[in-house]
Amino acid sequence: MNKAAVPPELNLPDLPEVPVVLGPAPDRGARPRQPLSYRLRVLIGTYFPLLLMALLALSTWFLVKNTPREAPAAEQRDPRHDPDYQMHNFTITRFGADGKPRVRIEGDVLRHYPDTDRIEVDTVHIRALGPGGRATLATARRALANGDVTELQLLGGAQVQAQSPNAETVEIESEFLHLFLEVEQVRSHLPVVLKQGRSEVRAGGIEYDNLDRKLQLQGPVRALFLPRAPVSGKAGPADPS
Repeated sequence: MNKAAVPPELNLPDLPEVPVVLGPAPDRGARPRQPLSYRLRVLIGTYFPLLLMALLALSTWFLVKNTPREAPAAEQRDPRHDPDYQMHNFTITRFGADGKPRVRIEGDVLRHYPDTDRIEVDTVHIRALGPGGRATLATARRALANGDVTELQLLGGAQVQAQSPNAETVEIESEFLHLFLEVEQVRSHLPVVLKQGRSEVRAGGIEYDNLDRKLQLQGPVRALFLPRAPVSGKAGPADPS
């Protein structure tokens, strides 16, 4: 006799009872509300660097805006051509590196102009000594010179004498002579009279180099050449040209 089939049984464990609440689920993860002072400290700590940078930027802008600006440069004006000092009845002597006098200037009035660093002399007398005992003498009613008195413009009744121990004195006269003491040169674009010994040359201009003994004359040129006076004192015949 066959036994009746027994259906399998599934045994489940007992589940715990879970309470069921109708309505919104409670927020179990919510943190407790912190005090206001704590929240302020956190807020300040978080935004303090940003606030500090803003304050620095604001202070920089304030300083730049309120810093006194440089006054606009005044319009550049040409310096006035007025003397800053004067000397009357003066004598100036310049010495060389060896301690010997090189240039002596005498005059009635000397005026120095700072805008050009030049001097102006009324009734000037100049004596310059060069190597080998050469001497240059110059006079004029007025003279303009640079600061170190190596270049002079002689104006009005100008006269320059170039003396050498072994040569006759050369004398140049004009209403304008440009004198360069260091190189011993004389120039003029105005009519000049050149004298040496008993000879005389008149020209429309001159360039004379006392060191190289070179002479260049500008036309028109008129010359009168006479021989040297004899020792006995008798004058030789004239040789005009």
